[in-house]
Amino acid sequence: MTSNVKTASLVGVAAAMLAAIGAVPAHAAAEGIVSPRACSVSYDYVINSKTNYFVPAAWNGTHLKDGPGGSLSVSVTKAGTLSWSVTGTAEFSTNAIFAKAKVSVSSTVATSVSVTVGHTYSHNITANKYGNAQYGSWGYKIKWTEYINNGPACLSHVYATGTATLPTSSTGWKYWETSS
Repeated sequence: MTSNVKTASLVGVAAAMLAAIGAVPAHAAAEGIVSPRACSVSYDYVINSKTNYFVPAAWNGTHLKDGPGGSLSVSVTKAGTLSWSVTGTAEFSTNAIFAKAKVSVSSTVATSVSVTVGHTYSHNITANKYGNAQYGSWGYKIKWTEYINNGPACLSHVYATGTATLPTSSTGWKYWETSS
């Protein structure tokens, strides 16, 4: 037997073994066109970074401003829902990103958080400054990457990237001061 025949024979045997365990289609193994290192296609999501992030309530113009000086009193007078948002560069699974964030970022993240009426907040404003308040959720902003694993060499490459803002059940007023 020559070296080329031995190699082809070993490749055929390896392909048949992979077909037997379901790693490659049987017809591909029978035709000897599959490398013994062939992988099935899979996707993996990785959370690259997370930062604490205030997810503002966009309903009813909840950014309030008062001053200069004095005090600011605000209260939630409406019920609503804060929802998560996801952006990406290609197709992706929002469910997979959310599941990965629930494990990697915090078990408190949610796809939406209900806000109820009756939350009042007061703060003194520094003289000659303006007090600002906005209602929302103390959540997270994440950056994610989706990898696709496939091909005869079992290579992994970036398929999509994106960001997501994730609210938690921790809601309240964010306060800051400005000069004007």
